[in-house]
Amino acid sequence: MMNASSGNIGSGTEASQPDAWPSSAAPLNMNHYANKKNAAESMLDVALLMANASQLKAVLAQGHNVSFYTPIITLISISLCLQVTFGLLLIFIVRWNLNDEQKHWRLNIMENLATGLVFIIVVVNVFITAFGVHQPNRRS
Repeated sequence: MMNASSGNIGSGTEASQPDAWPSSAAPLNMNHYANKKNAAESMLDVALLMANASQLKAVLAQGHNVSFYTPIITLISISLCLQVTFGLLLIFIVRWNLNDEQKHWRLNIMENLATGLVFIIVVVNVFITAFGVHQPNRRS
């Protein structure tokens, strides 16, 4: 009978590093990672910005025939302003070096502010969806 200590079972590198990726020469570049994450956030922000602009165009084209005209215009305008603010905040976050420990507290505050803005934008857009932008019923 063979056990783990007397044979090859469990004595390879697979057992010591079961989740290891093939080794690479360069360590993880946190700036590169953060920039990719912020680029993805920016793309999502642009998509939502375009959707809100389209909704604003539809509401303005229909005029006061839209139910909840003023609340929808107000909510879309708030959402657009918050999205622009979020985009500008991401630009500042990307420009700073994550490896500079003196800037960590500023980056932390800015990341928390960006997260808060995203939450508020989502809530505003839930209300925009709830009020809806629909074509008025046309009777012939």
